[in-house]
Amino acid sequence: MKALLDTCVVMDFLQNREPFSIPARSIFRAAAAEWFTGCITAKAATDIYYLTHRCTHSDKESRQKLSQLLTIVGLLDTSAEDVFHAIASPTADFEDAVMIETALRSQVDCIVTRNTKDYAKSSVPVYTPDVFLEQLEQNSIN
Repeated sequence: MKALLDTCVVMDFLQNREPFSIPARSIFRAAAAEWFTGCITAKAATDIYYLTHRCTHSDKESRQKLSQLLTIVGLLDTSAEDVFHAIASPTADFEDAVMIETALRSQVDCIVTRNTKDYAKSSVPVYTPDVFLEQLEQNSIN
């Protein structure tokens, strides 16, 4: 299974944001154990750097955290085609529309986010972290 992880899930993990960090930590453990292939978008990488830097006030530490993260998850490029498709998308939130289009082109099986309501029109399955963990567990049983 290949899952695109939304920035909120990554930041829950990196910043230990309770109560969301508990499922986020489990997701990253599963990715590190290669139970699934976790990915983020290139734009998410810049957002994660920015949000981490706001907390650490250290360029070096922020880059180091991002580098460590990228040993666990892969990066997906967003293409011009993804952006043009997102412009025409019925998804109201443009950033989410771009993420959906990137996921479609990259043949991602699902998107994992706490913000599922903005993905109501997604043609890619969208799961909360808890539901995603249930899916992983079911896949490991089958």
